[in-house]
Amino acid sequence: MTEFLLVLLAGAAAGALNAIGGGGTFVALPALVAFGLSPVTANVVSRSALVPGAAVSAWVCRRELAPVGGTSTNVLTGISVLGGGLGAVLLLTLPATSFDAAAPWLLAFATVVLTCGRRLSQAVGSALGRSGDIGSRAVLIGQFLLAVYGGYFGGAVGILMTALWSTGLGLDAAASNPMRLAQLAAVHLSSTVLFLIASPALSAPLLLTVMTVGAVAGGFAGAHLARRLPARLLRGVVVTLAVSTTVLYFLRG
Repeated sequence: MTEFLLVLLAGAAAGALNAIGGGGTFVALPALVAFGLSPVTANVVSRSALVPGAAVSAWVCRRELAPVGGTSTNVLTGISVLGGGLGAVLLLTLPATSFDAAAPWLLAFATVVLTCGRRLSQAVGSALGRSGDIGSRAVLIGQFLLAVYGGYFGGAVGILMTALWSTGLGLDAAASNPMRLAQLAAVHLSSTVLFLIASPALSAPLLLTVMTVGAVAGGFAGAHLARRLPARLLRGVVVTLAVSTTVLYFLRG
């Protein structure tokens, strides 16, 4: 019961973090690995469990959805679904050793983005001299690549979306958060369908169910609290967890 309670809390924390700004993978994935699941299985279980939480968060913010740049919401969502599905196919078809070897580096990449994403975004925007639209085609290409990454690994993909939109389109992170939640749900939904059909996600049904319940509760609460919580404190906690998890993954070889 203690183990399931910890998984429930990890799911709730991950769902809330994803709703508020991102970083839920840094809670869910290590928690499942700690309970003995392989990195690949933990990855598919955690992201399958987080989908309902992401969907609930998007539903809470559904009236605040707004198009990203010159792209329509339907087209952007379709791109996210296709990219997420392709990333999932790569995860399921490539050898497990490939993911095991790549996981620390993917975590490190996501940690850098999580830690320095805003500064990098501002620096790139200044270097390019951009204060406006990079064009709908560039947005869709960037979204597709991020969706593939999200389907394969998923760590900090929501943060990467925010960085892309803020750098290329000048969108405010708070204003674009509802659309980020919707696209995050789209990316994870398509990958999860494949995971449930052709992966070991259902090999740990109790862990999957418990984490899903926690993620739904966390996603609902996080979406409502996104504008009220001290962002700096929350960001510090997530960054600390991300750095610690990345170091541990490298140490475990």
